[in-house]
Amino acid sequence: MKRRILLVDDEVAVLLTLQAVLEIHGFEVETAASAREAKLKLRANQYHMVITDMRMESESAGHEVVHAAKKSAHEPAVALLTAFPVVESDGGFDADEVLVKPMNTNDLLVQIEALLVTHEDKKRREKERSLELVSAGSKKAASRRKAPAGKLARAQ
Repeated sequence: MKRRILLVDDEVAVLLTLQAVLEIHGFEVETAASAREAKLKLRANQYHMVITDMRMESESAGHEVVHAAKKSAHEPAVALLTAFPVVESDGGFDADEVLVKPMNTNDLLVQIEALLVTHEDKKRREKERSLELVSAGSKKAASRRKAPAGKLARAQ
């Protein structure tokens, strides 16, 4: 199964170059040239990862894409692509990774692969934890239902 990436950048040259590089390396890539277009695609499709430029049609465009991706039901990994490294006070807009352009192609691919692996592991662990909590809650409820009537009467 090919991993799907939504690539968002208002610079057509960057968009097409990154799309070609990622597709050559086996990714299925959809592109968006604005935050608005990206948000529409996020609502309509599922992605394993979203890579978005930080500054596009507005200063907050990248933040809007990150926020929409984080709210997406499929919970894709999110990387912020920027020529302007984010300072700590900005908090990286809650992206999982910040990629600084221009970037060496091999470095980019290594970072994307690593982020996809760690993100999927994190989602799997969270799902297992949720299942354990549900299972523990079900066992407690079942043990309360199975308690002998005499014990319940004495406990009251």
